[in-house]
Amino acid sequence: MVLDEPHHCNTSWIRAIGPNLTEEEQLNLTLPRDEDGAYEQCSMYSPVDWDLDSIVAYGLNATEKCSSGWVYPSAQAPSLLNEFDLVCDRKDLIDISQSIYMLGLLLGSIIFGPLSDRIGRRPVFLFSMLIRGLFGVAIVFVPHFYVYMAFKCVVGTAEAGIMIIALVLATEWVGVSHRPKAVLISHCCFGIGLMIIPGLSYGIRNWRLLQIAGSAPVFALFFYIWVLPESARWLVIKGRIEEAKKVLQKAAYINKRTIPLELLQQLKPEAQPKPGSILDLFRKKHLRKVTLIMICAWFSDSLVYYGLSLNVSGFGLDVYLTQLAFGGVELPARFSCIFLLQWFGRKKTQAVLLLLSGLMCLIVTGIPEDQPMVTTVLATVGKFTATASFSTSYVYSAELFPTVIRQTGVGLCSMSARLAGIIAPLMLLLEQYHPSIPMAIFGSVSVVGGLLCFLLPETRGTDLVDDMGLEDIKGTPPQTSNRSLETLSKTDTTKVGVDLEKDNYKFSESK
Repeated sequence: MVLDEPHHCNTSWIRAIGPNLTEEEQLNLTLPRDEDGAYEQCSMYSPVDWDLDSIVAYGLNATEKCSSGWVYPSAQAPSLLNEFDLVCDRKDLIDISQSIYMLGLLLGSIIFGPLSDRIGRRPVFLFSMLIRGLFGVAIVFVPHFYVYMAFKCVVGTAEAGIMIIALVLATEWVGVSHRPKAVLISHCCFGIGLMIIPGLSYGIRNWRLLQIAGSAPVFALFFYIWVLPESARWLVIKGRIEEAKKVLQKAAYINKRTIPLELLQQLKPEAQPKPGSILDLFRKKHLRKVTLIMICAWFSDSLVYYGLSLNVSGFGLDVYLTQLAFGGVELPARFSCIFLLQWFGRKKTQAVLLLLSGLMCLIVTGIPEDQPMVTTVLATVGKFTATASFSTSYVYSAELFPTVIRQTGVGLCSMSARLAGIIAPLMLLLEQYHPSIPMAIFGSVSVVGGLLCFLLPETRGTDLVDDMGLEDIKGTPPQTSNRSLETLSKTDTTKVGVDLEKDNYKFSESK
């Protein structure tokens, strides 16, 4: 939407003096030239009250910044850049708008995380989708760029709610062995979307039409109102046992399984857990360590991920092909995590991927500017590892925090990621001092985050934690206090016809 295009100051003032001037004559008289002999893009000769003969004879010397807007000779389709004049002194608004969008993601993490822990995953998810669709389409009609940034902030807020709640729903609806699959297969859709973006933007050059094409499809998901289930685990934690039984029976019916009545009657928490708050994440020693380290991990993931993604036009190759490559590496990156998490566990995978993404960024700082292909390849590898690390963080965080405060904990981690997302575009502004500064910062932070992850406990093969009350003396997550759900998930399938863990029992994603 904001690709660079040729521009120069609007100097139509001279037309009042010399209406018969050709365009080249007008530019030659009113625009200074740079060291390469091209017309300056951000300055012009100051208007004067002389007649045309005097201007031609003596020339103009005093210069000033563009005072009457800009002209775009290439006559490209309407874009954010040429419609709102995001050039010269206003060029920084491009990166600032990205930071405003990330601010929206931060606000969404603050608002929707705790809210879904209190009133449920399903209603907050549906509300987030509604806001995403409405404001995504409303952006098309904005009259000013500042209104555009405000609406993008709201869109970011809604998208944060969608992302973190989808994570928790996927985690809470499946058993131990299928958690990575449920989360990471859904994450692969991010990669598919990123591969579609360059095709859409290449074919749809008008930014308003492109915005509609990217936002309107959300309304096609209105049927989620009828098919999206509430988390049965959350319902049990809140004491809404009958509702939990209904959604479990519906899931069993869809999957052509049966759950005996006597087993459903055991579905109840051993003790009603105390509702959690964000302060509880810092009161208990184990949760405090986990929370602080995961905040650092998410921050590092996001800084590298968005730092590379938003700098897609800065690597010297075609922006559409680079974006396609960046989207293409997301699919294998996210899909490979399914196997990496099973083979090596959560802790090692998280730490090593962060270290690798940081090292790629640090290596890029030493590549000469006349080697864009090498830089792009290294950046693509960095994007691969950063993407895989980001996906690992989602799975790992959901397993580390107890159910009673899981959404709040994931929301807090997401807040740190969004804070990094706000900072990442601003870091790119440091390129004006030295091109290597942003990448050096991205790489250093990622390496530190990777080293800290070695201090986390391993959660591979462990049950989800429901209550905050129990704490292992070794600092590992306590086993769940909700024995009825674990009984339901591990009962012998030959007796009751359902095994959530070992019989590859899967709830329908739509049901």
